[in-house]
Amino acid sequence: MQTLQTIYKELLSTIDTKFVRYMYSRIAWNSKLNVILGARGVGKTTMMLQHILMSGEQSSSLYILADNPYFTTHTLYDTAYDFVKNGGRHLYIDEIHKYSGWSREVKMMYDVLRKDLQVTVSGSSMIDMIRGLEADLSRRALAYRMEGLSFREYLNLSHKAKIEPYTLEAVLDGQVSLPRELGRPLPLFNEYLRRGYYPFFNCEDYLSRFDNVVLQTLEVDIPRQTNMTLSTALKLKKLMSVVAQSTPFKPNFSHLGRVLEMNRTHVADMIAYMERAGLLRQLREDEDIMDQFAKVEKVYLANSNLCYALCDSEPDRGTLRETFFFSQMAVGHKVSASPVADFIVDGHTFEVGGRNKKKKQIASLQDAFVVKDDIEYAYQNIIPLWMFGLTY
Repeated sequence: MQTLQTIYKELLSTIDTKFVRYMYSRIAWNSKLNVILGARGVGKTTMMLQHILMSGEQSSSLYILADNPYFTTHTLYDTAYDFVKNGGRHLYIDEIHKYSGWSREVKMMYDVLRKDLQVTVSGSSMIDMIRGLEADLSRRALAYRMEGLSFREYLNLSHKAKIEPYTLEAVLDGQVSLPRELGRPLPLFNEYLRRGYYPFFNCEDYLSRFDNVVLQTLEVDIPRQTNMTLSTALKLKKLMSVVAQSTPFKPNFSHLGRVLEMNRTHVADMIAYMERAGLLRQLREDEDIMDQFAKVEKVYLANSNLCYALCDSEPDRGTLRETFFFSQMAVGHKVSASPVADFIVDGHTFEVGGRNKKKKQIASLQDAFVVKDDIEYAYQNIIPLWMFGLTY
């Protein structure tokens, strides 16, 4: 235990609390059991350590990594029990998906120690985390899925701005502005599209870290949790490349099956796995139909940074626009395909395009908007694309 305490205190000394992620204020930190899911690199570890500092509960808390060699001879449950016995009250367990049988032991903590202990766990293998929630922790845990940086968060982190999130209604009313000292929004927006989604965007080894996020997910996380063979796992990369090069990708599972030499059902499963892992997003036809039954109209990469990383040349601008809009609106809003335009978000219809995009497709609709790239200001029902990045 002393070894774990030493590591915890060393990590805590490196944490800055000047910038916190959007998810911080949404978590019920006083809950007996919180589960934080999120793709690799989105800032889950930093957020948990920030909470320990900001709550003033350093002495009664412990942060541990579940893949620490300490757990080759100790169990998570026994560690939690000893922690409580010595006065501990708040336990944070990171990378918990790397500990075999983690959900059963966390369930034991909840059932036996809940009067004395609050537990927060996080993991980046979302397929494994979701399985653990469904199998052992249903009705016990509060689960949160944390996405990458919004355009607003990127500006706050990279340019030390202090922009509060806008509601979707404020965006649609055109009541959005950036601090004057930031300058024009479009150059900043283009920075974000290229490399602003992950909090490590300023690191010197950004590209290698970014590649590691993708490769670890494709080559380790998904295959390990789905019992894929090596040859099948390699096809995940090919499928990602197909989606990246499309404008955007409209799934034809039979055709893809022939290209990948797989059954069409297996192709659909692979796309679903990558969606759960935070690499893809599927746009379905009806927001009122349960996801698993709704027809998939289009498949997008999860964020615009992936478009740049996976395309052999400059990514298609139209695909970038739609990918950005979808990724920002999917956080906190119901998004589905529109039969006449691109998207329906919370009942509003949106057609996304460049500065010359016309209103023809939505002319007959009451509650519809044209979302334009390469413009700075809103006018009537024409809204700049960049403004939708300020909603979380």
